[in-house]
Formats: sequence, C-alpha cells, structure tokens
Amino acid sequence: MKKLLILLLISISCTAHAQQLLTIDDAVAKALKNNYNILVARTSADIDKLNNTLGNAGMLPNLSVNGSGAYQQNDVTLKTATSGETHTPNVSTKNIGVNVELNWKLFDGGKMFVTKNKLNEIEALGELQFREQVMQAVYSIVTAYYDVVRQQQQLKAITEAINFNRERVKIAQLAFTSGASAKTDMLQAKIDLNVFTENAVNQQAAILAAKRMLNVLLGENREVGFAVSDEIPLNYQPDKAELYSKLLSVNPSLLAVGKQKEIARLAVKENERAYLPQLNFRTGYYLSNTDNSAGQTLLNKSYGPQIGGTLSIPLFTGGETRRKVNVAQQELKSSEYTLENTKIALHNELQNALTEFDNQKQLVVIEAENNLLTKENLDISLSRLRLGQTTSLEVHLAQESFVQSATRLTNFKYNLKVAEAKLKQLLSEF
Repeated sequence: MKKLLILLLISISCTAHAQQLLTIDDAVAKALKNNYNILVARTSADIDKLNNTLGNAGMLPNLSVNGSGAYQQNDVTLKTATSGETHTPNVSTKNIGVNVELNWKLFDGGKMFVTKNKLNEIEALGELQFREQVMQAVYSIVTAYYDVVRQQQQLKAITEAINFNRERVKIAQLAFTSGASAKTDMLQAKIDLNVFTENAVNQQAAILAAKRMLNVLLGENREVGFAVSDEIPLNYQPDKAELYSKLLSVNPSLLAVGKQKEIARLAVKENERAYLPQLNFRTGYYLSNTDNSAGQTLLNKSYGPQIGGTLSIPLFTGGETRRKVNVAQQELKSSEYTLENTKIALHNELQNALTEFDNQKQLVVIEAENNLLTKENLDISLSRLRLGQTTSLEVHLAQESFVQSATRLTNFKYNLKVAEAKLKQLLSEF
C-alpha cells in the first residue's frame, strides 16, 4: 500500500510537470481556429456574403449565346385551285438559328432595390449569428477549462489529506507499538488513508474526463497532453449600471433578432412591389437560315440586330400577391413579438447572472475563511494526536471537515468564474 501511494503521488507530480501548459488564452485561440461549431457558423456567414450581389438582387442583365438546329424529311402533298395536286417525296428542310441576346429588367416596381437591401441585412445577420456562436463557444471553453482547474484543485486537497493521513498512520503505529493506544486507532488511520488514496485515483479519472471534454471544444481528437493553470483568477469587477445600459446595444443574440425583424419588414415591401408594372428590355444579334430541297422557297436567310421590350401590368393574380403580402405582414408582427420577448428574457438573464455572481462572491469570501479555520483545526488535532491528547476520531473528523471545505471553496470559485463568463457572454466582452 505504501508503494502504491508513493507511485500515485509521483505520477501526479510528474504528469503536472511533463505536460505543456495550456493557458486560457491559448485555449480560446485554438477554439476560434478549430472549433467546429464556429467553423460551421463562419461558413454560413460566408454563404450569406456570397449571396449578397447585384445579380442575385435582379439588377444586372443576362447575356447569352443561343443556338438551334433541325432537320426534317417529309413527303409533301400540295393541292391548289390553279395547279391541282402535286406530290413531292423526300422533301428535306434544314433550319439553323444562332443569336447573341441580352435581357435586362429595367423596372420591377423597385423590388430589386428592396431585395438588395434585404440581402445586405441577411449578410449582416450572418455576421451577428457568427459572433453569437463565437461568444457561446468562448463561454463553453472558459467553463470547460476552469472545470479542469477545479478538478485539479480538488485533487490537490485530497493529496494534502493523504499527507496528513500518512502522518496520522505513523503516529497511530507508534502509539500502538508502545501500547499507548488500541490497535483500532491504527487500523482506522490506515483505512482512512486507503479511502483518500482511492479518492485520488477517481479524481485523476475525473481530470482526464474534463480534459477530454475541453479537447472536444478545442476541435482536437487526440489524447490529452496538456496542463492547465493552478488557480481560478477572480479579478472581475462588473459595473452593473454599465451592464444594463450596454446590454441592448451589444448583445449579439438581441441584435440578430433585430436584424430578423428588419428582414421581415423588407419582405413585406418586396411582396408589395408585385402590384406595380414591370418593364423588360431585350436586344441582340440574330441569324436564321432555312434550306428547303423543294418548294417555291428554297432558301430563307436573315441576320441582323434586333431591339425590343415588354411591359407587364398585373391586373389580377388570383389573390396570390395579396396573400403573400398578408403572410409577410404576419411574419413581421411575429418578429416584433420575438424581439420584445428577447429583450425581456435577456434582461432577466442578466439579472440572474448578476445575482449568481454576487452570491458566489460572498460564498467564496466566507468559505475562504472557513478553509483556513479547518486547516488550522486539522493541524492542531494532528499535534494533539502526536502528544496523545486526543483520539484518532477527532483527527478523522478534522480531515473530513478540511476536505469538504476545500471542495466547497473550489466549487464556489468555479461557480463565480462561470457567472463571470455568463456576464461577459451577454455583453459580448470576450
């Protein structure tokens, strides 16, 4: 058992020193480069940018080269009032047509300009959604990173308890050998040492699991080989008044919903343009050639430029335009409701995050003092045991109290860091 304990402590120490340190800034930088959720959001934003063109809005002309050809072979019977009936077998006809044509929609009720504005808003929405995903990913990275730190801090407390237990076993062994105490005290000390050693083994597994989860967020699919910081920094001091004033102007989720409302408004205008007339312009150079093997016209060939246009005035569309406008107006109304609801939800989320931050900050202060007290109590109990002035049970209770306090303190610090990360995510401060 002693050899196993020594190997465990050596393993913990060597692992911590051999692995390369990964700072929180390094983790965030890796995630921004490799996190798959961020990459998907970036791709989606890039697609919205690629779609935002004058051509997609319908502002640019279409230029094409067209060609056609046909060959026919028929038996032709022709009957006229003057010459009677004639029959010509195997009459062949060859048709060839080639043209270069330009089509340009000159006026569509202004829809093309509304569509271009809508594409601008969609591109802006894509960037906001990308930014929102970045904030979410960074929040997840921060919480996952400091979860690893938390697990390591708990292992540190367990290791410290193991060291106390080793000393306690020595004292109990010496007291039993000299006849100063019963064997049960020595046995209980060894039992407690074994239990804490088991806890250390389990805690190492918990650290590995937390590191693997962090690896997933970093976009890395390999065995963990990094170390993290030893402490959870707690130096964030939020300005509550500033947080409330900035929330509505910087939160990417709210800004994205605002963009969706604007897109819905433009969709109404876009559909309303269908009530107005459309003017299309067409021009090109055309070549046509028809070659007949029989008949009065053996060759018909024409070529040259043409110019023209069409004017379309919608009079009745079966109610489709009105239906589309009504649907778009309802979608606009829905987006307005969503925007107002999002404002309320975000305000509530900010209030909860601030409350959690304040609560955890108070708990950290209280438990930090409590941790010092439990540590001092454990030192005194162990000294009293060494002098034979107390029982092994008192030391056992002091050890349990110390480990529980250390665990609570670590959890409170972690919870405070999570609350800080939530505030920064809401205010887009990462």
